[in-house]
Amino acid sequence: MKIAVTRLAGKEDRDATRCAAFGHACYSVHPLRSEIRQDIVSAFAAAVERGEFDCIFFTSALPAKILAPHLKKTPRVIAIGPETARELARCTISCETLPGFYSRDFVPYLGDWIKGKTIGLPRADVPNAPLIDAITHAGGIAREFRCYRLAPTNEPLDLDLAEAILFTSAMSYKKAIWTPRPGLLVMAIGDITAEAMMCGGTLPAIIGDGSLEGTLGVLNEYRGKIRIIR
Repeated sequence: MKIAVTRLAGKEDRDATRCAAFGHACYSVHPLRSEIRQDIVSAFAAAVERGEFDCIFFTSALPAKILAPHLKKTPRVIAIGPETARELARCTISCETLPGFYSRDFVPYLGDWIKGKTIGLPRADVPNAPLIDAITHAGGIAREFRCYRLAPTNEPLDLDLAEAILFTSAMSYKKAIWTPRPGLLVMAIGDITAEAMMCGGTLPAIIGDGSLEGTLGVLNEYRGKIRIIR
C-alpha cells in the first residue's frame, strides 16, 4: 500500500526503508512543524554538564537529535524506542531502550531505582501530566525542559496518492487538515493516538503498538484477514 505518514519534517529519515520491509511504500505529510527553543536547549545542556540529573529520559527522537550533539557527558540515559536510541548513538551516547513505546513504561522500567533520583526530561512543549505524576509518586524528581514546541502547519495534507494514512501522534491528528474519503484506510500508531481519533469522530481501522513496525505488522495481518474473507 501507499501510506501517508504524519511526521515532523526531518523525522522521516528511515520511514521508506522500514515500510518497504513490510511490503509497503510511504511518503510524509506534515500537519505539524517544530520550533526549537534554543535558550531551553542551552539550559538543559548546561544542567547536564553540571551533573544535575541522575537520569535523562528522551521521550522521542527529535529532542535526542536536537540535544545529543551538545552533551559531552551524560548520566544514565533512557530512550523511548530504537529510533530515539539511534539518534543518540550517532553522537556516541550510550543508552538503554524501553521495552515498550510509551512514556508510561518509564517508571515501571526503572522500578525502585527511581526513588530520590532527579530525572531530566527534554520534551515538546505539550503537557504530559501522567508521566510527571508517575515519577513523583514513585519518589523521583521530574525536571522538564520543553525545548521545542509543535505548531500546526495549517496546510491540507496531500492524500491524493495515498491508500492509507497513519497518524503517528494524537497531536498530529488533532491539528491535521484532511478529508476522509471512501477507500482510505485510516491507522493510529498506538492506543493514545487512537483514543484522540475516536474522540474526534474518526475510527481507526488499524491500531499499532506505538511503533511504525508494530503498526505495519498489524496492517499486514488485517490485509491477510480481508483477503481470506473475500
